[in-house]
Amino acid sequence: MLVFAHRGASATAPENTLLAFNLAFEQGAQGIEFDTYQHAGGIVVFHDKTLSRTTNGTGALLDTPFDHLRLLDAGQGQKIPTLTETLATLPRDRWCNIEIKHLDNVTKWVREVKQALTAQGINPQRLLISSFNHHWLKAISAQWPEVKIGALTASYELLPFTSAKILRAYSVNIALDIANREFVDAALEAGFKVFVYTVDNDEDMKMLKAWGVTGIFTNVPQRASQILASNQ
Repeated sequence: MLVFAHRGASATAPENTLLAFNLAFEQGAQGIEFDTYQHAGGIVVFHDKTLSRTTNGTGALLDTPFDHLRLLDAGQGQKIPTLTETLATLPRDRWCNIEIKHLDNVTKWVREVKQALTAQGINPQRLLISSFNHHWLKAISAQWPEVKIGALTASYELLPFTSAKILRAYSVNIALDIANREFVDAALEAGFKVFVYTVDNDEDMKMLKAWGVTGIFTNVPQRASQILASNQ
């Protein structure tokens, strides 16, 4: 079962920072998950709409000039990273899940992501794109049909996997609170990989492994790697 570090090793380092991503791989994560905004100055890695929770800044991220964003402290002296900087932390045999929080121009976004992948020598086969906005995912898939799409959801659909099927998704990324064995079995049977977020409890990790899920997103990648390795 794959262990993705949720916003990096965010239990022990400032979330969505280069420090958190590098630490995640040191702790044995097979991949990292991070959040992105398409800012006028480029794609930046950040979770909230506003700056105050995780930086020493205030106001809305998208209303803040790019140069000013880069001066903010995101914790322990870390800066808000760009997509290219974040991908530079990725070992060649590891995965990354880019979650989209804001997107204005799909064509520009696809071009910038492809350029960042090329610049860092990243294998696009180990890239997963997810978002709660499935309209964005559909538009991305139309322009970049070979990219892996993760249909992100925190709810049960009346017709199972409808969005995932329309998106020709690689995976269904589902919240732990609504994950159950029946859903996992059905998703795998339908041909989807299954990733579950956010999994920090030891017993939940063991349960999901027993269910055969493809991977988890966790804030504690080191402990997750240890728990899963010992639970053969």
